[in-house]
Amino acid sequence: MNLSPFIRETAKSETLLINELSLKKVSEGETLYRFGFGQSPFLPPLHVIDGVKLRAHHKEYQSVQGLTELREAVATFHTEVDELDYSADQVVIGPGSKMLIYAVMASFKKANVFLVTPSWVSYEPQAILAGHPIYRINTSFENKWRLLPADLEKALSERENKEHPSLMILNYPGNPDGLTYSPEELKAIADVARKHNLLIISDEIYGLLNHKCEHHSIAKFYPEATIVTAGLSKWCGAGGWRLGVALFPKKSLIQNAVIGVASETYSCVSAPIAYAAIEAYNYDDRIKKYLTVQRQILSHLGNWIADELSTAGVSVCKPEGGFYVNPDFTPLKEKLSSRGITNSQNLCAALLDDINVVLLPGLAFGYADDNLVTRLAYVDFDGATILDGMLNGSIIVNESFIKEHTPKVHQGITALANWVRSL
Repeated sequence: MNLSPFIRETAKSETLLINELSLKKVSEGETLYRFGFGQSPFLPPLHVIDGVKLRAHHKEYQSVQGLTELREAVATFHTEVDELDYSADQVVIGPGSKMLIYAVMASFKKANVFLVTPSWVSYEPQAILAGHPIYRINTSFENKWRLLPADLEKALSERENKEHPSLMILNYPGNPDGLTYSPEELKAIADVARKHNLLIISDEIYGLLNHKCEHHSIAKFYPEATIVTAGLSKWCGAGGWRLGVALFPKKSLIQNAVIGVASETYSCVSAPIAYAAIEAYNYDDRIKKYLTVQRQILSHLGNWIADELSTAGVSVCKPEGGFYVNPDFTPLKEKLSSRGITNSQNLCAALLDDINVVLLPGLAFGYADDNLVTRLAYVDFDGATILDGMLNGSIIVNESFIKEHTPKVHQGITALANWVRSL
């Protein structure tokens, strides 16, 4: 029997593909500047790592919604850092926020899914897997790749299938752009959402890595219909632990549906990780210092990269959170075209071939086929050593920091800037 006509055509994530390609080239002895895969370069706090070791004997199934003590810790943590009012009953724990976002979409029989371009690579495939129509809302470099309320209003007013519920995923600080929203911008978006009964999934996985520690959740302005997702993968450097959280509005029917989806798919998270995560969600001085140092490093690196690439002729905004910038090579369109480079995929292939710099193509993030936008994750450095040095005072962020302590980033960005100048 030929099954191919009946199999979903779901391609592997571009981020995972580029990481596999990078690992292959490294195994063959090549030196790569790996700016493609957005994995935190930092280790989790040592006391959190110790927590996993001490709880390794836990083998029992957990509650589908999540360990009660962990949900209490998560609620207290986000109540403090986001200045909101959450209880443990509003929290669901899952194996990564990625799975929780999909569980929300899978909870609907049919829904209109609105995605802001650019957006993380997995949102669109997840919506397709859940069987929902997708509506893209474009943004521009001039507006810092941010969603404008007027554009949201237009998209919601013109949508088809108005009898179906609508949901939008809003991610900030953003992947792939590293940019965020002000409270005034969030309030304006919330006003439009409320007018149209729009459910918002606010993916705030990078919220604690806001470089100025000024993250604001849109749930402040739209608490009745905002689901906040977060987890340990980015701010806690624990992507492989697969521990995500979702915070729901009070008495949410969707929360019950998500728990139902969870019960028939992943069942629960790893017990040792769940117990150890309680340590991570204890917002004490150790966690605060750990976050402060990360922000210092990432802000310094991001600003330097943006300056270097801008000076070379690339359009790039200085990042405001996380560890990404979103270089736009459109100003170099004619020069690139003369070399046969007409889209972001050609561009990334040329950079890999010419100077061993690995970037992700903008096509993966929803940009048009002929775009010249890329994503650059500036994480190719020994975060564990730098973090330890900054915590004990032996390393400080100064003029020589990047060249001395993040040499691969320095070399890769210098090579990229020189490549641009040589066009």
